[in-house]
Amino acid sequence: MTANVAVETTPEVPLWNDPSQDIGTRVSALIDAMTLEEKTAQLYGVWVGASAEGGEVAPHQHDMEEAVDLDALLPAGLGQLTRPFGTAPVDPALGALSLLRTQTRITAANRFGIPALAHEECLAGFATWGATAYPVPLSWGATFDPDLIRRMAAAIGRDMRAVGVHQGLAPVLDVVRDARWGRVEETIGEDPYLVGSIGTAYVQGLGSAGVVATLKHFVGYSASRAGRNLAPVGMGPRERADVLLPPFEMAIVEGGADSVMHAYTDTDGIPSAGDEDLLTGLLRDTWGFEGTVVADYFGIAFLKILHGIAADWADAAATALRAGVDVELPTVKTFGTHLTEAVAAGRVPEALIDRALRRVLTQKARLGLLDAGWDPVPAALRGADLDDPATLRGSVDLDTEANRELARTIAEEAVVLLTNDGTLPLARPRRIALVGPNATVGTAVLGCYSFPQHVGVHHPGTPAGIDLPTLEDALRREFPDTELTVVQGTGVDDGDIFGIPEAVDTARQADVVVVALGDRAGLFGRGTSGEGCDAESLALPGAQQRLLDALLDTGTPVVTVLLAGRPYALGRAVDEAAAIVQSFFPGAEGTGAIAGVLSGRTNPSGRLPVSVPRSTGGQPATYLGARLAQTSDVSNIDPTAAFAFGHGLSYTSFDWDELTVGRAETDTAGEFSLAFTVRNTGERAGTEVVQLYLHDPVASVVQPVQRLIGYTRVRLAAGEARRVRVTVPADLASFTGRDGRRVVEPGELHLRLAASSAEARLTATVTLTGPARHVDHTRRFHARFEQETVRPAEPAA
Repeated sequence: MTANVAVETTPEVPLWNDPSQDIGTRVSALIDAMTLEEKTAQLYGVWVGASAEGGEVAPHQHDMEEAVDLDALLPAGLGQLTRPFGTAPVDPALGALSLLRTQTRITAANRFGIPALAHEECLAGFATWGATAYPVPLSWGATFDPDLIRRMAAAIGRDMRAVGVHQGLAPVLDVVRDARWGRVEETIGEDPYLVGSIGTAYVQGLGSAGVVATLKHFVGYSASRAGRNLAPVGMGPRERADVLLPPFEMAIVEGGADSVMHAYTDTDGIPSAGDEDLLTGLLRDTWGFEGTVVADYFGIAFLKILHGIAADWADAAATALRAGVDVELPTVKTFGTHLTEAVAAGRVPEALIDRALRRVLTQKARLGLLDAGWDPVPAALRGADLDDPATLRGSVDLDTEANRELARTIAEEAVVLLTNDGTLPLARPRRIALVGPNATVGTAVLGCYSFPQHVGVHHPGTPAGIDLPTLEDALRREFPDTELTVVQGTGVDDGDIFGIPEAVDTARQADVVVVALGDRAGLFGRGTSGEGCDAESLALPGAQQRLLDALLDTGTPVVTVLLAGRPYALGRAVDEAAAIVQSFFPGAEGTGAIAGVLSGRTNPSGRLPVSVPRSTGGQPATYLGARLAQTSDVSNIDPTAAFAFGHGLSYTSFDWDELTVGRAETDTAGEFSLAFTVRNTGERAGTEVVQLYLHDPVASVVQPVQRLIGYTRVRLAAGEARRVRVTVPADLASFTGRDGRRVVEPGELHLRLAASSAEARLTATVTLTGPARHVDHTRRFHARFEQETVRPAEPAA
C-alpha cells in the first residue's frame, strides 16, 4: 500500500512523516513524542455520518452510546471514523467531500497531523447508498470460484478507496455449524476449506485495491448453542482448531490480512475479547499476525455488561488490551478517559497502550496516512470544484456497468439447481403463474448488510439508490411472449393463508408455476434472516410451506425458487416439485440470473455451500459429521440431508473415468498424484465442479467421515474432454491430535473425487508411511489442480 501523493522529504520533515525511513523507526519516534491522551486517542473510533450537503461529519447517536463531543476529542487526535458512508443515505460524491473536510479538520486539530482511518461494511458490496449490491457470501461459496470472488473484492475495494475509505469489515470467516443461526447468509458455507479458500481470495482482492480487510468474527461466533445470536459457545479445543480456526489461519498466512475483529461470544467461559491465549498466543505469537485486532461493536463494554468479567470500564479496557485488542469500535467508551485515568492510577501499564498504538500507527504508515504532504482529497474528487458541492452531486458512480456485469456473473455462477424432472429449461411456456411472497419485491435479493436493508429501511422516503429488478420484472424480460399472471399467495412470515385459494386457481390455469419463496433480510427480528433473526426450526417461514403444498396439489408443474439467507427443509417439494432452484440473496442482478437459469440462457453451475435438510428439526447438522453423527438404528432422528453439501445439477451431463494414481504411497512429508478424465457427454457447454474429499478410516482421534480438501471448476464445451491432474500434499491429511498439536499420521487414506459430499465418482486408496509428523501454520493448504484438453469440442451439427 502506498501514499496517496508522492512527496519529497526535507530536513524539516519530522522523522515519523518521512516515507523514506523504515516504518518501525518512524513509529517509534512518534510514540516517544506523544502524550498519554494522544496515544489513547489513536485506539478508538467515533461513529459518524457524512453530511448530505458535503459538510463535515456529525457524530451518530446509537442507543448504546453516550454523546460524543468531537471538539473536545480532536486536539488529541482520532484513531478511526466509523461508517461515514454507511450510517445514512448520502450522495457518494458529497459523502466523499464530507469525509475530506472532516479529515482536514482532524489533521489540523492534532499536533502531529494524523488523519483518522475510515472504515465501512463491505459484506456484499460497499454498504453505502448507490453502490452495487453483490450476492451475499453464501452465494460466493456456491460459486466454488475464488478467482471470481477475488475480482469482486478488488472492485469493491476500488470503489471504497476512491472515496476515501481505508478499511472494510469483511469477510466473515465463521463456518456454519447450525443453519438456524440468523447470520448464515453472511458466511461462506459449512466447510472450513471452502470458507478459507474463498475468504482468502476476498482478502487478496480487497488488499489489491489498498483497502484493509478485517477478518471476522474471531472465533466461534457461528457455533453458539441453538443457533442463537450472541449466545454461549459449547465447543471443545479440537473442533475449534480443526473447523473454526483454519479459515482465519489461511487468510492470514496466505492472504496477508492486516486486521481481525474479535467475536462477541465466550467459549467455555472465556470471551474472545478477553482471551489472551487466542488474540496474542495463537494469533500473534504462533501465526505471526502483525496487524490490528479491532473490537466488534461495543464488544469491550460487553466484558462488563454481558460477560461479567470486568468490574468497571477501566477493567474492561485493561482486559481487552491485555488480551490483544488494539482498537475500540464503534466509538469511544472504555479506551478514553477511563483508560487514561487507570494508567495514571497505576491500574493499567502504559506499555499495553504502546503495544496497541504501535500496531495502529504501523497500519496507518502502511496506508500512507503518516506521510508528509498526505493528501486528503480522494481519487474520486481530484480535479473537481470542491468549493461548489452542488456540482458534485451525481458525479461519482458506485454502481457502474462493470460492477453490474461482475455481480451478474457471480449471481449466475451461484444459482444452484437442486432438482429437475426435465421441466427446466422452460420451453416457451404460453402461461406462467408466478406465485409467492418474493415474486414482486425488489429487495428480496438483498442480505441484511446491504445498504437498503441495513440502513435504507430507516429512511422510507429515500429511494434504494440502485436498480433492483423483481423476479416478475426479470421473467417478463426473459419470456416476453408468455402470459404471466402474478399472485402473492402469502407473505414471507405473516402466516396469511387467505391468498392461497387464488394462487391455486391461478396455478391450475397455467402451463407451469414458478413459486418464489424464502426470506426477508433484516436486523434483530425485523426479518427472517440476518443478524439477530435466528430460526427455531428450518421450516419455511410463515405459511410458505402451506402455499407450496397447495400448489403441488394442483397437478401443474411447480418450479420452486428460493431467495433465501439459509437452507430450508422443503417437505414434499423435494420429491414432487418439477424443479427446485436455490439462490442465496443473489444481489442486484440476481433475478436476471434466476430467470436465465429458468429459460436455459444460463447453464447452472452453482453448488451447495451448505446442506439442505430433509426435516425441519434434527439441528445442528452439517456434512462434517463423524460416524456417530450419521443415521443409525439407535435414534429415530435421521440427519441425512435432502441435498448434500456440494450438490448441484446442470443442463448437460458429465462422465468421469480413467482414474490413474501416479503416486499411491508417500511418507508423511510427501504428496500423492492422481489423474482422471472429465467428459461433457451432453449437447451444450457446461461447468462441472470437481470436489476432492478425504476419508481417513483409522485415526488417533475421531474424524469426520469425510472433509473437503480441494476443488476446481472444469468448463467443457459439448463433447469436450479434459484430463485433470491433482497433486495432494500429505499436509492436507493433518488434524489436531490428542496432544493438541496438528499431526499427519501414517496409514491408509481414501481420496474421493466427487460431484458432492454424497456422490463420489472415483476413489483412490493411498498410503502414508513413516513416522507421524507434526505441522503448523506453515503447512501446505491446497491440492494443485491442472487441466489439459484431451478431446476438443464436437463441431456443431
